[in-house]
Amino acid sequence: MLPHPRTGRLFASPVPPGTGWPGDPATATTPVAEDDTAVAELAAAASNLRELDAEVSVCRACPRLVSWREEVAVVKRRSFADQPYWGRPSPGWGSTRPRLLILGLAPAANGANRTGRVFTGDRSGDQLFAALHRAGLVNQPLSVDAGDGLRANKTRIVAAVRCAPPGNAPTPAERITCSPWLLAEWAMVAPHVRVVVTLGGFAWQVALGLLAGQFERPKPKFGHGAVVQLATGQQLLGCFHPSQQNMFTGRLTPAMLDDIFTDARRRARI
Repeated sequence: MLPHPRTGRLFASPVPPGTGWPGDPATATTPVAEDDTAVAELAAAASNLRELDAEVSVCRACPRLVSWREEVAVVKRRSFADQPYWGRPSPGWGSTRPRLLILGLAPAANGANRTGRVFTGDRSGDQLFAALHRAGLVNQPLSVDAGDGLRANKTRIVAAVRCAPPGNAPTPAERITCSPWLLAEWAMVAPHVRVVVTLGGFAWQVALGLLAGQFERPKPKFGHGAVVQLATGQQLLGCFHPSQQNMFTGRLTPAMLDDIFTDARRRARI
């Protein structure tokens, strides 16, 4: 057991549900999906985002991902060796009635898998939340841990795959198994969403699957700044992923991120 870096409360790694981790939506009695059938059934039956987030956060349907995320939570990165690791799936974060939805690929092994909040605690998240703050979409420029007081302005962030995958690469079968969680979440927030921003080409393809039938053929190609007008009146925007590699090489710059999220806020009328 180690102390949470903000609250000082002791936790095991991975963190058992319902033990007091900041922002933990689950309890000890939250139903656990052990396979793809259970994922589909629980996702379809969830009545609200709180229930869905809780069930996502305890999912154990993909053995390889469960093994990896929990191994990382025990072995840890040296710089975080004195901290407990969340070691569970990362549910969506932000507004329950978002006008802007941001879609990424998967949690980072020593980021969200450590902190329990999507895009929190790694360099990609540092870039993302700094840009969101500059655009007025969150209340502070840093997302450090799940108890740091971060709040969203009509914005929600989700990942297509909810567990940290080895090599940042979930398998096709894992993506399929996890997809009912995203489908259920989209169904709950879609009536409010005006703009979807995808972080990277994979998220773009996932979004096109969610939005099937709402755009003209041929299938729109991903690109930074690409815009697709949907039949529902919503809009899809492409953005390079704020990965360390993209930022280091200059493929993506803070100014380019600012352009995307300033435009997204304008289009979403936030």
